[in-house]
Amino acid sequence: MTERSVAPGGAHGAAGDDWYARTPAEVLGAFGVDPEAGLSAERAAELLRAHGPNALPEERRIPAWRRFLAQYRSYMQLVLVAAAIVSLLIQEWTTAVLLVVLTLLNAVVGLRQEGKAESAMNALQSMLKATARVRRQGVEAEIPAEQLVVGDIVLVSAGDQVGADGRIVEASALQIDESALTGESVPAAKDTGALAGPLPTPGDRTNMAFMNTPVTHGSGVLVVTATGADTELGKISGMLSATEKEVPPLTRELNTLTLWITAAAGLTMIVMFALGRQRDQAWDALFVSAVSLAIAAIPEALPTVTQAILSVGSLNLAERNAIVKELPSVETLAFTSAINSDKTGTLTMNQVTVVEVVTPTGRYTVSGTGYGLEGQVNHAAGTTAGVEEAVLPYLVTNDARLVDGVPVGDPTEAALLVLGHKAGLDADATRERLPRLATLPFDPGYKLMATFHSAVDADGREVVRCFVKGAVPAVTTRAATALAGGGAIPWDAALAERADAQTERMGGEGRRVMAAATRDLDPAGFDPAGDLLGYVTDLRVTSLVGMVDPPREEARDAVAGAQAAHIRVRMVTGDDVTTGAAIARQLGIPGEAVLGAEFAAMSEEEQLARIDGIGVVGRVAPEHKVLLAETLKKKGEVVAMTGDGVNDAPAIKAADIGIAMGSGTDVAKNAGRMILSDDNFATIVYAVRQGRRIYDNLTKYIRFVLLLLVTFVLTFLGATVFDIAAGEPFTPPQVLWIHFVVNASFGFALGFDRESPGLMRRRPRPRGESVLTRPVLVTVGLAGLAVTILLLGLVKLGEELFDGVETGQSIAFTAFSLCLIVAAFECRSETESVLTPDTFDSRQMNWVALAQLVLAVLVTQLDGFRNLLGTTRIDARQFGWAVLAALVLLVLWELGKWVARRSGDAR
Repeated sequence: MTERSVAPGGAHGAAGDDWYARTPAEVLGAFGVDPEAGLSAERAAELLRAHGPNALPEERRIPAWRRFLAQYRSYMQLVLVAAAIVSLLIQEWTTAVLLVVLTLLNAVVGLRQEGKAESAMNALQSMLKATARVRRQGVEAEIPAEQLVVGDIVLVSAGDQVGADGRIVEASALQIDESALTGESVPAAKDTGALAGPLPTPGDRTNMAFMNTPVTHGSGVLVVTATGADTELGKISGMLSATEKEVPPLTRELNTLTLWITAAAGLTMIVMFALGRQRDQAWDALFVSAVSLAIAAIPEALPTVTQAILSVGSLNLAERNAIVKELPSVETLAFTSAINSDKTGTLTMNQVTVVEVVTPTGRYTVSGTGYGLEGQVNHAAGTTAGVEEAVLPYLVTNDARLVDGVPVGDPTEAALLVLGHKAGLDADATRERLPRLATLPFDPGYKLMATFHSAVDADGREVVRCFVKGAVPAVTTRAATALAGGGAIPWDAALAERADAQTERMGGEGRRVMAAATRDLDPAGFDPAGDLLGYVTDLRVTSLVGMVDPPREEARDAVAGAQAAHIRVRMVTGDDVTTGAAIARQLGIPGEAVLGAEFAAMSEEEQLARIDGIGVVGRVAPEHKVLLAETLKKKGEVVAMTGDGVNDAPAIKAADIGIAMGSGTDVAKNAGRMILSDDNFATIVYAVRQGRRIYDNLTKYIRFVLLLLVTFVLTFLGATVFDIAAGEPFTPPQVLWIHFVVNASFGFALGFDRESPGLMRRRPRPRGESVLTRPVLVTVGLAGLAVTILLLGLVKLGEELFDGVETGQSIAFTAFSLCLIVAAFECRSETESVLTPDTFDSRQMNWVALAQLVLAVLVTQLDGFRNLLGTTRIDARQFGWAVLAALVLLVLWELGKWVARRSGDAR
């Protein structure tokens, strides 16, 4: 065969994606390559120069200094920096240093979180195989995998990793583990036959091999059809680079809150300067007042408290096997309204289990799940009790073994080994009694495995006994008899029809079905080195078995819990839809089952219309998973996506909360925002519950902070308009005390508050819904206005009735602390009254409130506090005015809640 030029279909691929539809001869002819000789060294070098190395693009690392500066892009950081600069200009050194330290702390925490989120693209690159065995110029050689080019003839065998995508032209019992790429739970059997029809998913291309997939059995020869970015792995890398991560909801909320508060403070400053100059106040005095307002209006403690609450929340989740890589993901969990879950290992145990044995004359059920040895084979009364002979072939044609009571080997063979143990068979003793003479390995062409053993028949004669296991049609079409009562009966049309019916029934229940058979051969005519497949005829069928990867017990309750929380669960799997639908029914996941390709072929309008009715999507490719996530997001859903393979990484990254399995690939884990170390769906639901609790507590704190900021802005504005305390009702130290001592302590108490009753029965917050809802704005607006009137009234009261404005400021400062104690308890619920015993069910709230009550007294009584804060001593009567203000706020707030409850009942 003469060597011709290879038509490039891209930088690294040959023209066309239909290599699966061509015969090996056609593929080799298209590349102009002889499989026995391979490419010439000159032609390979020419292709390598033209198309570049067989490598994936690497993501350029951002220098640490640029990542550090990027932490100052948030509005809150910019406002804090601006306030620090202004403080320096007016020589408020302590305030300036404190603000700078805060910005640095926030930046370091953010940088640390980014450090955990390594690039999924770079993890993909690090997986790539180092070397490949090729034929070039008629000689086999091992070369760096990066030097592979299209048209190369590559040799693979068990233990190798495929170095590039290629069409298989020779295969001998070849099996490749494609789970990381396709999601298939068992190795894929490969052959050389051409496939008809439209482009199948990678998992259905049985004559193709893909980059970075390990060969688990057999050997083969392939011709490289794509390298680098044009491989299936390269396409996933391209999807990863094109997929943008979502901004978490709370981050958007804090940005919005910062803009509103900054705008309000800026407007107040303008009014302050305008009125001050009209009253001939000095510029420096106005500047100091403006800085006091700026410090008051900025929630300096908010980022730190929020980070602390999320950090502790992430630690609590880690204790329950949910490792959060990025802190904002904790609160994103609270919004989750849709979970697209992988099936194998997440909803199921990822341990194949035989659950049923059907013999020609009976039917048996098998108890126990997974690879545990507990369980037994049960039969109905009146049927044959013995099942050993029926299941013996599964134990003998088996290379798995028990190591310290744990099955080791191929998942299917491990399940069959466990079946033999449950049937009372000793695997080691049985294999010793039946020495193996020869093995016919499984091949996708004839779809069975056979082993040949020395044995003695019922008459005491030495025989070579052939044991067979494989696909039902492959075994039954070679059958002549069937096992019945220790003897044999003819394999007639009735038995064949019964076998087909049982196979169809078990397949409809999501079970994988296998058949077993035996045949005795004359030792004199047996050649262990001959055509072993030729001996596999005239078989005696012993049984059929139904296997399934059983659902996790806790997954059923978790799915029910998610549905009770109004979270829609969908199964997204690389397995076929029949198996997926059967498992979904057992788990209580509603909806129709469709193929990934079928969903992708729909118009966007049809996808949006039908997505709510879909519960299972099978045979999904990476792009199908991304499409599902994007479709749900267009519907306004907040999507969690689970996965473990390389093929899952783009969808994991595209989802609002990408969840990788701890047993999965580094690519998936680096693309995700959360890792499940136990691969358990129930852990996802627990994480959502904790996310809701944390976010609900953060909203309590945000309501509290918002009231604080509104009060500060209105108080400074009111003081300026009505010329109270020269427009400066509180000094900078007093403002900082409120922020960092009162506000921060209640922030931690509210952030770690108990779970609100009925939290998991609420509907998830809609995508884009602000925490600044109309009821919240009305509540904090009215409460802030009430506190403002009370505080300004107390400043004026002190100025008129007592020693002067300093006394009024001290009374107001004390009253503000007491009002914030009331506000903290009121902010725990938007509508529920605090006048119940449940108000004091939070130990941390009680301790913080008690501490703040003590401090509210001490700030005006101890010399140290008075010197630090600029307060003056107040007596019991004056303190009574402060307490009265807090009681007035309590009454007004309870009255407002009563009205809100009545309005809600009326609706």
